[in-house]
Amino acid sequence: MGNEKNQKPLLIKVHPIDNVEIVVNEEGIAAGTIIADDLTATEDIPQSHKIALIDFKAGDEIVRYGEVIGYAKEDILKGSWIDEHKVKLPQAPVLEELPVATKVPAPMLPLEGYTFLGYRNPNGSVGTKNMLGITTSVQCVEGVLNIAVNKIKKELLPNYPNVDGVVPINHAYGCGVAIHAPEAIIPIRTLRNLAMHPNFGGELLVVGLGCEKLLPDKLFPDIKEENVITLQEEMGFEAMIERILEKAKEGLERLNQRSREVCPASELVIGLQCGGSDAFSGVTSNPAVGYAADLLVRAGASVIFSEVSEVRDGVHLLTPRAINEEVGQKLKDEMAWYDNYLDAGCVDRDANPSPGNKEGGLANIVEKSLGSIAKSGSSAIVDVLSPGEKVEKKGLIYAATPASDFVCGTCQLASGITLQVFTSGRGTTYGLAMAPVIKVSSRTVLANKWKDLIDVDAGKIATGEATIEDVGQEIFELILEIASGKKKAWADYWGIENALCLFNPAPVT
Repeated sequence: MGNEKNQKPLLIKVHPIDNVEIVVNEEGIAAGTIIADDLTATEDIPQSHKIALIDFKAGDEIVRYGEVIGYAKEDILKGSWIDEHKVKLPQAPVLEELPVATKVPAPMLPLEGYTFLGYRNPNGSVGTKNMLGITTSVQCVEGVLNIAVNKIKKELLPNYPNVDGVVPINHAYGCGVAIHAPEAIIPIRTLRNLAMHPNFGGELLVVGLGCEKLLPDKLFPDIKEENVITLQEEMGFEAMIERILEKAKEGLERLNQRSREVCPASELVIGLQCGGSDAFSGVTSNPAVGYAADLLVRAGASVIFSEVSEVRDGVHLLTPRAINEEVGQKLKDEMAWYDNYLDAGCVDRDANPSPGNKEGGLANIVEKSLGSIAKSGSSAIVDVLSPGEKVEKKGLIYAATPASDFVCGTCQLASGITLQVFTSGRGTTYGLAMAPVIKVSSRTVLANKWKDLIDVDAGKIATGEATIEDVGQEIFELILEIASGKKKAWADYWGIENALCLFNPAPVT
């Protein structure tokens, strides 16, 4: 995967029964290239795409990861390029037929002695940052709050060196919405949990308008009056800004008195996500993250993986890992809820892969899902969360969220992640203000191209320069460093921050 042309053909086969391989060479392989004594490329095949290892008849199974990713739409000759146009989508696993808690992994040996420097909070949680969060109860106030936050950053924040930043929790919710609809629980609990995020140090400040449906006291029934700013009660714009700065200063003074202290790695809550995936994601970056996830679980931490539509077609590999029948049934229930959600919108489940995913060699959602779940490692799934629900257990946890990077990230923050590990094959500039994001590339060519955006290169696994275990250990150690504030992920270094994006399946009135 370096820059040399005319390299020896290098391909990867994941499972012994696979009847396809993916091309590792950066330049791809040319028609006529002899790959093995009995295998010659019949056409040019790009990097990360599949080559047929056998002659396929129309309807034959195409196998990768030891699983059927689809069926041949036409006869395909051995040595040919298999792209998405030649693959027929198989049926999704039938939820009612899935085995539950039948192959629960045995507990792994504890990993003791690992610590990080975190911020302990009054409620017992531990943050990786020390930030002031300002929550909005309705989108109407966002414009004013953003102006105030800019002033806070320029005029106040330099006086509080122990505070990492100020985050406005902006969103398109709070009014013109059906807050009593059954599914409104999702955006409401997401907002509530975002405001109480561990990286905000227990400080709560809410800016509302005054006439919205989701008034601050409905969002936080026990909120103190001094923690609410209602813009309709202020005497004009300047008074609004002055009031927000006044309350922000009070919070900054308290936060500035905090300091990091040694905390066991068991206090970490780590989110796992992928975006801009390619065919290497499931063999390099995601398995390496899965190895790091196992190390974190062994250290007693909470590890969250998500993205329903990128799990649904591989869920038959997950339900047997549920620690008990209750957790397994919850996993199936979340899949069923999302099936109905997509059906109501007349959306095909294969709508998930992006053009970039397909250009990166992923034929369909099945192949993408099988690579995606590699992030979960090999431990038992101890709990399942609905979107925006707060984590309460240690171990590997599935949080049901949409696969959209921004919506998934927002939901994971609401669940309480204090750091996220994000894998990518095509590349993405995604970042979060509320928690550090470690970027792991599936290809070395991406890591070389984006030296100041990618934190870990997992592409070296494909070329044999490193093992999955090597890169997994590297990710684990980097998590502890960044959680301690000893090092910054590139996204934090540059201040890359995507807007929060609530998942709201409830009606908009």
